[in-house]
Amino acid sequence: MSSVFGSGEISTSDEYLHEITGFIRVHKDGHCERLLGNNKLPAGIDSSTGVESKDVVISPETNVSARLYIPKSATSDRKLPIMIYFHGGGFVFESTTSAAYHSTLNRFTAELNVISVSVDYRLGPEYPVPAGYNDSWEATHWVASHSAGCGPDTWLNEFADFSKVFLAGDSAGANIAHNLAIRFGSDRIAGINLEGIILIHLYFGGNDPIGSELGKHKQLKAFTDQFWNLANPSGTGLDDPLFNPEKDPNLSGLGCSKILLAVAEKDSLRDRGLHYKELMEKSGWAGKVEMLESKDEDHAFFLFDQFSQNTSTLCNRICTFIN
Repeated sequence: MSSVFGSGEISTSDEYLHEITGFIRVHKDGHCERLLGNNKLPAGIDSSTGVESKDVVISPETNVSARLYIPKSATSDRKLPIMIYFHGGGFVFESTTSAAYHSTLNRFTAELNVISVSVDYRLGPEYPVPAGYNDSWEATHWVASHSAGCGPDTWLNEFADFSKVFLAGDSAGANIAHNLAIRFGSDRIAGINLEGIILIHLYFGGNDPIGSELGKHKQLKAFTDQFWNLANPSGTGLDDPLFNPEKDPNLSGLGCSKILLAVAEKDSLRDRGLHYKELMEKSGWAGKVEMLESKDEDHAFFLFDQFSQNTSTLCNRICTFIN
């Protein structure tokens, strides 16, 4: 996980109420200083892919928004699958407008030939869990409101195939995609068919360490657990079913028929991904889990090395899964 989480050093400071070194500082007056993801890019036409993007407001009350992307191949006579994407960042940093996510979504949209809806959910600690999940659920409802062709956005009305909807995300965003699919299983959203979920380097945990968390990644587990505890101060802890799927009694009710699970060989969260695959296969859920492991790679490598062979392999695998 070092490509994102550095050395994993935990530090404290008298200056701040809470600090995760290199990522976020919570000042004593309550305001948050985010140290990553601050390089923002505007929506528009991407010169390298021809993908066009725009920002839309989903909820004026909560200021939840999304960035929509359409490939240059989009035509109204051939509807395109919809990928609703949730960014990573440990529930406390990153956004749809950050350079890493904007450029990644441009590439995904072009290569997967989908309409992408990248959701800008609210972050902790200002908006603690479950705010980000509820915002993402609201955004999925907003997408579904276009299924009859008369929603507020013309791109979704004209170009989207609501029979082929996928929830996707990396890290904390993959966590959100899984939990929304669980919710969809018992509370289906009219107008959309959730065909599958795409989980890249998912951010799960638990009180009890597993695999490499017992050894070489022991310190990194302590470090990465901080993000969940900062975003979720309610006291439910690391065994909250939202964070530890092993504690979720509704696991077998996942509301889609297939999962693409991507893990990275050097990621400290790799064993959590493998454990998730085992849990789903033993849960009684009737669907299929496909898995891709990226050799010699660390957490969320594709955001930082977008033209590597492993990133191309990941893109191709997602494309096959969708199409």
